Amino acid sequence: MKKFLSFIRHNYQDIYKTFLFILAIGLLLVIFPQTGMFKYEFFKGTPWLHEDLFAPYDFAINKSSEEIDKEKESLLTGIKPYFIFQDDVLETARIHLEEEFERMWLQQDAKLLNKERIKIRNKEAVGQVLEKVFYQGILKPDLVLEGMSATDAIVLIRNNVAQESFLGSLLNMQSAKEFIYTNLDKYNNIERNFLASLIFEVLNYNVFYDVAKTNNEKESVLTGISLTHGMLQTGEKIISRGELVTHDRYIILQSLKNSYEQQLGASRKYYLIILGQIMLTMITMGVLALFLVFFRKDIYADNKKMVLIILIIILMVFIASLVINYNPDYIYIIPICLVPIIIRAFFDTRLAMFVNLITVIIIGFMVPNSFEFVFLQMIAGIVAVLSIVNLQRRSQFFLTAIWIFVTYSVIYIGLNLIQEGSLNGVKTIYFGLFAGSAVLTLFSYLLIYVFEKIFGLITDVTLIELANTNNTLLRELSLKAPGTFQHSLQVANLAEEAIYAVGGSAMLVRAGALYHDIGKMDMPAYFIENQTTGINSHDDLTYEESARIIINHVIGGIEKAKKHKLPEQIIDFIRTHHGTRKVEYFYIMKMREEPEEKVDESEFTYPGPIPFSKETAVLMMADSVEAASRSLKEYDEEKIDSLVESIINKQLETNQFDNSDITLKEISKIKKILKTRLMTIYHIRIEYPR
Repeated sequence: MKKFLSFIRHNYQDIYKTFLFILAIGLLLVIFPQTGMFKYEFFKGTPWLHEDLFAPYDFAINKSSEEIDKEKESLLTGIKPYFIFQDDVLETARIHLEEEFERMWLQQDAKLLNKERIKIRNKEAVGQVLEKVFYQGILKPDLVLEGMSATDAIVLIRNNVAQESFLGSLLNMQSAKEFIYTNLDKYNNIERNFLASLIFEVLNYNVFYDVAKTNNEKESVLTGISLTHGMLQTGEKIISRGELVTHDRYIILQSLKNSYEQQLGASRKYYLIILGQIMLTMITMGVLALFLVFFRKDIYADNKKMVLIILIIILMVFIASLVINYNPDYIYIIPICLVPIIIRAFFDTRLAMFVNLITVIIIGFMVPNSFEFVFLQMIAGIVAVLSIVNLQRRSQFFLTAIWIFVTYSVIYIGLNLIQEGSLNGVKTIYFGLFAGSAVLTLFSYLLIYVFEKIFGLITDVTLIELANTNNTLLRELSLKAPGTFQHSLQVANLAEEAIYAVGGSAMLVRAGALYHDIGKMDMPAYFIENQTTGINSHDDLTYEESARIIINHVIGGIEKAKKHKLPEQIIDFIRTHHGTRKVEYFYIMKMREEPEEKVDESEFTYPGPIPFSKETAVLMMADSVEAASRSLKEYDEEKIDSLVESIINKQLETNQFDNSDITLKEISKIKKILKTRLMTIYHIRIEYPR
């Protein structure tokens, strides 16, 4: 048991990563569709490059989507819209009319009041005309009526009996009023205008478009459509080697592919399919692991970065699986280019392209026409990465989206020209899908921010924002400790140029340099660059107290950075810029004044840690050299050369760069750059040999 626990303790990192990859493979297998794959790849308009193909069993030939759409359109044009009479509208109008007639008749001419026979005649006439107009039918306006003419056939449902008619047989409100006047003219000795006004008062729609009945009729017709036409018998030749894949042959091959994959997934070979998926997934993820081990050991060693990369791959494969299960035709709306964009934002272009390749290959196992998909997504991913090689502005995301859309569109047109020999096969819906995918890639900015917060990583865009000298913390530094602020700017310039020469993140080292001395804001007068009055605040302190104040600017800087929620990558520069060196001036002065006493070195030593990256090592060199150069009384090439050499060599002697991935050759190059830059700053002319 002890040996087992010891083994786990000493191999924890490898065990964790192995478990991580096994978990990723398991999740991918759950996401994968549990069906087989047709082993032949074919394209319309190209020769059949495989052996002669015969039907392995009887299968139906599916109709193309265009044929089905045309058949649906043909059947739907024969469907007449349904309209229904509502009889209760007439009954309500009749009751209202009788009440109004009795009430309004009393207000007519007095001569008429004595003639009951005239009243009866008018009442009969108004009732009969009301029934006629409602029997004719007053149609309520509806969107379905747009584009229809009076001669268009419709189906009227009256008293649960359906009969064909024409749209022109129904009235609208305007024609109903004309109908009323025309029918009232057929009666003699009636009050025409009076009766018309009464009918207008109760007039209402009584014919309505029946949406449910019309849709039911459409569905019943569409369910009768056959999705196949014809059968191929077992052993019948489908296509010969070298024969051109025409439209008809393509339909037959696609029908065989669909039938084959469905039968394979439902057969006894199901477990073999799962085994094949396991093998392919393991190989694909294994290649990713090997790439990281051999080429990006720093990322492989960082568990958070590993989790981020694998999470992005799984999320994109999961989204693709959902879309494929819903409708494979929408596969191109998936923003696959989010993968290389997000990876590039956190890492480098090479890793972004490789992770994009892995993701596209895995999704390619699931999609129809996998070669087209992989080719299109690979080129689009490369274009996306190239468009953000130097990610410095938010506007670059919009330009990237445009380039992605253009790339998709051009490749799609090119593939159609190869397959069809014309542009007839180009479908405009695909351009809509490409545009949707390009727009969805704009979410990369939001996702990058989310992943930054979740995984504690940092991107170039964030570094540019942090390096803005108008930020609250840097603004406060410039006001409270202007000398330190100017020192930080000079260090940033020196470190940035040095890191460019040896390879590293220039943006990271610049941001780190600007913040590395923010701890000096608490007691700025105790640092020489801020002493402008000639009074030294250390004169009244012991050497131990002075050293403690100087050392505390590192601890205070870390606390201040955390309070302002600076990223850990920036705080690392504050922690390491003095490493485990001593506060030399006060330490030496203490030794001189009390040579016989043993000095406690811990009181004069920075807490560390020493730099653990190339960027933090470069900052230590630039910071020390820039600060020391201010103490020179005279500036010439020899003094600056001697200063740089002595300071950096002393740092090497005290093992300050042991944990940094920096070589002696790179340190030598950094020395030359720092010397050149310092001579430029202090306007020293280089002496040329005569």
